[in-house]
Amino acid sequence: MKGDRVEIVVDAGDTTRTYEVVASRAGRRVETAVRRGVVEVSEVTRSGSVVRTARFMATRVLALVEQPVPREDVSERPLGDDPKVR
Repeated sequence: MKGDRVEIVVDAGDTTRTYEVVASRAGRRVETAVRRGVVEVSEVTRSGSVVRTARFMATRVLALVEQPVPREDVSERPLGDDPKVR
């Protein structure tokens, strides 16, 4: 979904740096993985192909904030407010 976003805050010695990986087009998503001391954030297409990847040492990552796109839940819609019924 367009709008998926992950912010990574990294310790850069005397300061911190913030990086952002965003799903740039509709149908893409952002996935995170932590393996063998490395935090990997990837933008992935619908078919599973990786478009781009950001890698950080896990010991330097201070915060990892995942912000998914808000999705409309049908169950939370008021009764009688069905757009298909007219």
